[in-house]
Amino acid sequence: MTKVILVRHGQTQWNLEMKYQGHCDVALTEEGIQQANYAANSLAEESISAVYASDLCRAFTTAKCIAKKHQLQVETIPELREINFGKWEGLTYAAINDQWSDLMTKLLTHPDEIEIPEGETFRAVKERSTAALTKLVEKHPDQTIVVVSHGGTIRTILCAVLNIHLNYLWNIKQDNTAINILEYYDNQVLVSLVNSTHHLNIS
Repeated sequence: MTKVILVRHGQTQWNLEMKYQGHCDVALTEEGIQQANYAANSLAEESISAVYASDLCRAFTTAKCIAKKHQLQVETIPELREINFGKWEGLTYAAINDQWSDLMTKLLTHPDEIEIPEGETFRAVKERSTAALTKLVEKHPDQTIVVVSHGGTIRTILCAVLNIHLNYLWNIKQDNTAINILEYYDNQVLVSLVNSTHHLNIS
């Protein structure tokens, strides 16, 4: 069995400002770094063979915190990036809704059918991210690996493995540094954990 621990990155300033960050390279806040360290502590006892991340710094920094506990280096994989929001990058929901209200409605209700101006589709994200994940699983038989990515990307991966239509991707919650676990057995994959943030509940 190959175990994939799929982690969303920590908090960024644009998360706080409710801005769509996509491919923009936005750093973690101090709180985001603390969240990443809490996630790292919660995974410290896992026997982790490798740590991978999107090449965007918010994911890479989160992954470094986790990798440090296991004396590992982080390998970046661009295919694990968040969806490219095109012209919406750096804008808030309100700003996008003012100019593209019909598209914003479709994003929230039928994300599989939307084409973001100068951006990417969720189908494309699903294809690139699941293909990258498949290669990693094949590379690490009977091992445990960590993969740090982004909320939208992780949702598309979970939709793929659970055979859920992409129009329901927003039904899957993904908080900052949420931990998800996928277990691969031959031709079957089981989802054994989704959106766990118990590591943040520290007194």
